[in-house]
Amino acid sequence: MINAPAQPFAGAPSRSSKARPSISSKVRRVGAMLAGCLAVVTAAVTLSACRTEQKAVVALPALGAILVETTVSGISSGAYMAGQFQLAHGDIVVGAGIIAGGPFGCAESLYADLMPGPATALVNATKAINGCMLNAMQLWGVPNPPMLARKAAALAAGGEIAPLMSVVQDRVYLFTGRSDRTVMPAIVYAAAEFYRRLGVPEQQVKLVATLDAGHAFVTESEGQACDVTGKPYIVDCDYDQAGDMLNFILGPLQRPAPAVTGALMDFDQRPFTGDLAHHGMADFGAVYLPKACAGPSSDPANRCRVHIAFHGCGQNRELVGDAFIRSTGFGRWADTNRLIVLFPQTTTSPFNPQACWDWWGYTGRDYLTRSAPQTTAVRRMLDRLSSVDRPS
Repeated sequence: MINAPAQPFAGAPSRSSKARPSISSKVRRVGAMLAGCLAVVTAAVTLSACRTEQKAVVALPALGAILVETTVSGISSGAYMAGQFQLAHGDIVVGAGIIAGGPFGCAESLYADLMPGPATALVNATKAINGCMLNAMQLWGVPNPPMLARKAAALAAGGEIAPLMSVVQDRVYLFTGRSDRTVMPAIVYAAAEFYRRLGVPEQQVKLVATLDAGHAFVTESEGQACDVTGKPYIVDCDYDQAGDMLNFILGPLQRPAPAVTGALMDFDQRPFTGDLAHHGMADFGAVYLPKACAGPSSDPANRCRVHIAFHGCGQNRELVGDAFIRSTGFGRWADTNRLIVLFPQTTTSPFNPQACWDWWGYTGRDYLTRSAPQTTAVRRMLDRLSSVDRPS
């Protein structure tokens, strides 16, 4: 059993009735990322994280989880990160959920390699916002799924991501809300086309695009009104997104528990980032442990799988508390299906004020590869969960 303190996994705040934000406020939010890029270029700001959290230092436990049956999902920047992790480690990832996100490598500019230092990220950020979120670069062929599939093939051929044949076997869930004006629906359709171009069979791709959801994770009963876009980016559309997604990429699954019974544990992320420069990761992450997965097991019949859930921009614990972790519904499904849920966390910085995952290169030019700082850190967390401590 785990000998570290854990928190009960309680319910989330009740549904809010906040008004839908204005178009101008949305533009200001979207522009914050680009403004951060400009600040770094002009002021040479470092990428060191602001670490102000005061939490007990707890080690991520070794639980003997099944490494080769890992699944990933994410929303917004987390969706892009989920896709990047999936392609980087296709040999162990069997499914991915892409919620309000676009195709792998979408933000990479053709001119990025010609730009020195932070200028690369600046050029990519411009394309990310206009071409891979607002869908304002259609005339210039952005996004371009066939080209991005060729780029992925080139990275795989160079050993920088996993062989694409491992991804072709995956199941992929995609979602876009009809009221999402932050990442336009056409961008998610482009992600679906990207997976088809990789060779993922049609029956292994599920695209849900029928709900009037805003830019948010969708639930049956938690969060704001369905069409709202605003923190904490969780909305009530009478739809169990976590359950539908997990059933598609992992299923069929047992029905969820009536209420969560496992524990949410804070853990120290610093052991996984200590030798990584400009990683953008927070000091602490969280992991949800069902009772059935709370102790290590070397017996294949009793081992648990891991699902990695990547939060979106403006949705980490530093900015919205535990809303993404507690309100999205992963816990109830995890309890009845022997599923550990890992919630890695990024942090805010002058370059990245909304704590987005790196899908445009703010951590370095290798952000799309398995050696990217954030991908490396999360893989180390996964390796820890799948290991078994040997008696001393």
